[in-house]
Amino acid sequence: MYHWIIAPVVVPAILAPLVVLVMRNDLTLQRVFGLAGTLALAAIAAALLFAASHNGPEVYRLGNWPAPFGIVLVLDRLSAMMLMLTALLAIAVQLYVISTNWDARGRHFHALFLFQMMGINGAFLTGDAFNLFVFFEVLLIASYGLMIHGAGRDRLRAGVQYIAFNLIASTLFLFALATVYAVTGTLNMADIAVKVAALPEGDLALIRVAAILMLSVFAIKGALVPLQFWLPGTYANAPGPVAALFAIMTKVGAYAILRTSTLIFPPDTAATGSMVADLMLPAALVTLAVGSIGILGATTLPRLAAFSGIASMGTIFTAFAAFTPEATSAALYYLLHSTLATAAVFLIADLVTDRRGNATLTAQPRIAQQGLIAALFFANAIALAGMPPLSGFIGKLMVLDALRADAALIWTVILASSFLMVLGFGRAGSTLFWKSHATGEPADPHHSSEPLAFAAIGGLLAGLVLLTIFAGPVKDWLDTTAQAIHAPAAYITANDLPGVN
Repeated sequence: MYHWIIAPVVVPAILAPLVVLVMRNDLTLQRVFGLAGTLALAAIAAALLFAASHNGPEVYRLGNWPAPFGIVLVLDRLSAMMLMLTALLAIAVQLYVISTNWDARGRHFHALFLFQMMGINGAFLTGDAFNLFVFFEVLLIASYGLMIHGAGRDRLRAGVQYIAFNLIASTLFLFALATVYAVTGTLNMADIAVKVAALPEGDLALIRVAAILMLSVFAIKGALVPLQFWLPGTYANAPGPVAALFAIMTKVGAYAILRTSTLIFPPDTAATGSMVADLMLPAALVTLAVGSIGILGATTLPRLAAFSGIASMGTIFTAFAAFTPEATSAALYYLLHSTLATAAVFLIADLVTDRRGNATLTAQPRIAQQGLIAALFFANAIALAGMPPLSGFIGKLMVLDALRADAALIWTVILASSFLMVLGFGRAGSTLFWKSHATGEPADPHHSSEPLAFAAIGGLLAGLVLLTIFAGPVKDWLDTTAQAIHAPAAYITANDLPGVN
């Protein structure tokens, strides 16, 4: 599989310019190549996932330059899982976009979409801290374009806000990288891990500063309180399918925190000790509370979807903060569930908004295909709120079981937030789909049925059902993955660093 490791970066990097230069005036051809490219990425990700499940971490050296001097990509179970999740999400989003003609409302949607895939895949694969910054910038530049796709005053304003916050994050990331390089003399993540573990006492303060800066940058990407304020306005004003794709963007922040805090700054290293966990746990619990209260108080459906994304990140970071393999395994299961469920609620919100002409949570006339949309909404709401029998319930049970040591505080926050989410989704659903009957006005019979859009949402919900049915095998696979994440010796050894066995 050696050369296939770079394919998730190279395939979209080749297709995106082709779409711009050769197919810019032919939307049908753009759709064919865009969807074909995403399907190819899914096939490659499946093969990489199979390989990573049966082998240890594998390193791809660009130009055959060895680490730490050359650029490397590292395939392990965690990165392969994130590649697969990204590809499946992208297929659903593209089917929805094609069905609803969202890609005809602006220029270069499919090229930007492919560039975004390139950036996300690269961020999951890179074994080099500077190239993590580079791939962050690639995915952010593409997301800027996607964010303002179709324009509109509110969307442009939210886009400017989004750009401003992320430029601040990028600047902080450069400061962090400069500090790390000044202290360790390297930016290869495995090499940084080796160097940080052996730092003299005099350099510990500087590396703590670098750790705080990196954690802050990744917390902005992952919407961790108090750095989550950009997300509700940005996601609520983005086009629905773009916001659905953005469901994986916050997971890039979570991935980066998990990768660096277990590889470079694990709790047993003298440089940082339990500092990351001490900062992350209270922030995660407040994130969960903010998300669930936001769901209860949301005035529009897209804002409700955005706050559900914040709440899911709070649950994931709460489990990450324990820094045990059991809690990490539970968090990864919840990450899979919440990515699919959050994307689905954004697509459902877009269906409702498109039919009503606005997104406000008020009683209005019935909409076309109301029964089917209501069923999808309530099924997804059950999953997002963590009610049985879907994967959200199983995921939260896993998290609660893994965090029994701090049950009094953590269980209270998780259970109380779940109750608020049930109330919030119940209020929104009854307003949208039940009280609309009271207006007595019929639904618009001329709205197109958009079967591919419903298939895309159904596919995401089917993923939740499969996660529920196969929770046992998935948990077993994630347990092994979490064990490998918390024992990074194999990851470091795979880089074949000089002087490191």
